[in-house]
Amino acid sequence: MTDIAVHSEAEAVDAVLAACEWKSPLNIVGARTKRALGRAAAQWGTALDLSGLRGVIAYEPEELVLTVLPGTPVAEIRALLAAKNQRLGFDPPDWGPLLGAHANAGTIGGAVAADANGPARVRYGAVRDHLLGFRAVNGLGEAYKAGGRVVKNVTGFDLPKLMCGAFGTLGPLTEVTLRVFPRPPLSATLAVRGAEDGLALLRRVWSGPLEATGLAYVPAGSAVAELDGADTALIRLEGAREPLQEKIAALRTWLAKSDVREVPESDALWRKLGDGAPLADTVLDVWRVAVPPAGAASCAAEIASPSWYADWAGGMLWIGIDPENVEAPGKLRAVAAKAGGHATLMRANAQKRAQIPVFQPEPPARAALTRAVKAAFDPLGLFNPGRMFEGA
Repeated sequence: MTDIAVHSEAEAVDAVLAACEWKSPLNIVGARTKRALGRAAAQWGTALDLSGLRGVIAYEPEELVLTVLPGTPVAEIRALLAAKNQRLGFDPPDWGPLLGAHANAGTIGGAVAADANGPARVRYGAVRDHLLGFRAVNGLGEAYKAGGRVVKNVTGFDLPKLMCGAFGTLGPLTEVTLRVFPRPPLSATLAVRGAEDGLALLRRVWSGPLEATGLAYVPAGSAVAELDGADTALIRLEGAREPLQEKIAALRTWLAKSDVREVPESDALWRKLGDGAPLADTVLDVWRVAVPPAGAASCAAEIASPSWYADWAGGMLWIGIDPENVEAPGKLRAVAAKAGGHATLMRANAQKRAQIPVFQPEPPARAALTRAVKAAFDPLGLFNPGRMFEGA
């Protein structure tokens, strides 16, 4: 079928009304950098292309609030905010190359829909903490809004959180309002090499007063050239010159017996880690396992993949798995569940994504709630059918 490209909310409403009349499913897309993420069934139906919904509606730097259309590229938003020394706190990664798409093409709507968070999440929080409000179209072709343009907004249901990570299954976004943050003038990344328990070290830093904006662990053998193949705990600190120097001095004093080195030009390194770049050029299936940081080390050891690394002080494990190992997905999911976490299949071929759950299967009670929420927003089941779960 021919794609439906829209350039306004009114056109999106018309497209959904037509889909209602014909009972025709719609697959909501933007720059299509994440089309290989999710169940393969999501390729069915007519594409509702939101990439033409782009541009800035309102930017209030003094209020730390930005309202944009969902098709606006993340790269453009970063440039706009950088001119005012500001940033998106959830640090949206670029998963395009990992998933076989173009780099630097992802949109802000896609980042919200996929709940895409980068390394700075460990300090500033996730997408759901920054989405203040949105406009969207429901499954009856009705435009509506939720949330607002202020940080302290407690009116009604907190619908913005539902949209984060919904992968378009609740309907097309037509506008998003985000909280932004001041960008510290300087940053430094310290690499602690050969740490016996690098993940435990990162947790101690995380619970301390240094306010690190990046906490990652990269074991020896990973494809990260900047680290020379050693087991390395990475700590990113930010601030004005004097406060930053005080933080660095405090950390070096605390780690006086460790091999601590400063990583030059480290922004590119953190971008690689958030983007999944160390696993992008491999033939491995790629999983992300979210676990309580205290259980990360045992979880990684039990999964026993030679290709992995950790972000968010261990709260997020990136793991490469041999695609021929048919038992690995079940074992990985069981290990994640035992640790109190969940696993998402980030990259695999379409056949595998059709055969096994891409997202963590839900317990019956939660699955029933998910279906009820889906039915409330999309009673005819039009939006991205099967993208996340079979039959939903």
